[in-house]
Amino acid sequence: MKNTAHVLQQTICLILGGGAGTRLYPLTKDRSKPAVPIGGKYRLIDIPISNCLNSGLYRIFVLTQYNSASLNKHIKNSFHFDHFSNGFVDILAAEQTSGNMDWFQGTADAVRQSVRNFAYHDFDYILILSGDQLYQMDIEEVLNNHVELGADVTIATIPVNAQDATSFGIMKVGAENKIVSFIEKPASHVLQDWTSEVGEEMEAQGRNYLASMGIYVFSRPALRVLLNENPKAVDFGKELIPDSIHRGMNVISYAYNGYWTDIGDIKSFFEANIALTKDIPEFNMFDNDNRIYTRPRLLPPAKFSGVSFTRTIVAEGSIIQAKMIENSILGVRSRIDYGTIIKNSYIMGNDYFESLEDISIPGRIPMGIGKDCYIENAIIDKHVRIGDNVIIRGNDQLVDQEHEQYVIKKGIVVIHKNAEIPAGSIIGFK
Repeated sequence: MKNTAHVLQQTICLILGGGAGTRLYPLTKDRSKPAVPIGGKYRLIDIPISNCLNSGLYRIFVLTQYNSASLNKHIKNSFHFDHFSNGFVDILAAEQTSGNMDWFQGTADAVRQSVRNFAYHDFDYILILSGDQLYQMDIEEVLNNHVELGADVTIATIPVNAQDATSFGIMKVGAENKIVSFIEKPASHVLQDWTSEVGEEMEAQGRNYLASMGIYVFSRPALRVLLNENPKAVDFGKELIPDSIHRGMNVISYAYNGYWTDIGDIKSFFEANIALTKDIPEFNMFDNDNRIYTRPRLLPPAKFSGVSFTRTIVAEGSIIQAKMIENSILGVRSRIDYGTIIKNSYIMGNDYFESLEDISIPGRIPMGIGKDCYIENAIIDKHVRIGDNVIIRGNDQLVDQEHEQYVIKKGIVVIHKNAEIPAGSIIGFK
């Protein structure tokens, strides 16, 4: 068997930047999905890159297409390697060529179109990750398992319940974790035929179905065959994975039982962030071994005055003079004025400090949140200006709606980036 160091050295990682991210709108109005801020100081793309770095993988390509300027800038400013190492995090942007005038049409098509940009590298295995998931995984273990079982394809899987199973690719697993059948987003009436052995703990939770996490390892010859023999295929889950099983390839399930969530829409994004404020969150940002790497900022520490905090994350550079904040995340350079109450909300903060001269301009609302406001069940995007005595309150009883300065989705109020909310405004549930 090949040793661990050799396997890592012979692996290239591709992180898929995703499509237009319409379900995360308006957070994806001016940025790609992997560039969406998370956890107060990170971006979604930091999660898969950090998983790679923590596992000893240093050759990473990020495939981008939609609204990629901020993502490209973040990666350029965040991930630098020693000049004497072979490590890199490179951008592979969708591009039209003389042989292909189409943009990326799906996950498999994105890899096919990008092959010419990484094929000259020396590698035996290719790891494919999504740029919009929240998890901490030992990828070295996944790769070793792939090699030990002589797999052509490895799919990371996680047990899910019946409600979630209809949104994922579901598989049946036989001896030695070999995947024998696969179905993409099965209808609820056929689920009874797709249960798997998941262990007593998962079974007790009703998580009887093995779902694809969208994390794949391909041996190089297998990927070449699948791409060449399916020149029109655009998606891994719908086309290439079923074809690999039909061809009799050795397709293996790597069972993962840790924390993992797919940031699919505003609701899941909101819940994943608020969950980080728990006393002991399932996703551990305070882990010595599984660090989250991001852009280093030379910012002053956060400053507080007269505020009461309960389960709140506050990023550096923030100036907080509020009355009370609970179950919330305050992003980099957040500014919140006196008397304001914030509950169950994600305030993304700002990319720069507003000068005292700008703050004092007559008639202009300063960047940040004003005095005596009440904000609950909301996401406040970057560079927002909220006047005094504003009420922003999401609630499950609210219907989805869109306005010039904000949207309401699944009971969450999302204030647009750069929005200006006049003093005394009431948004959402009174």
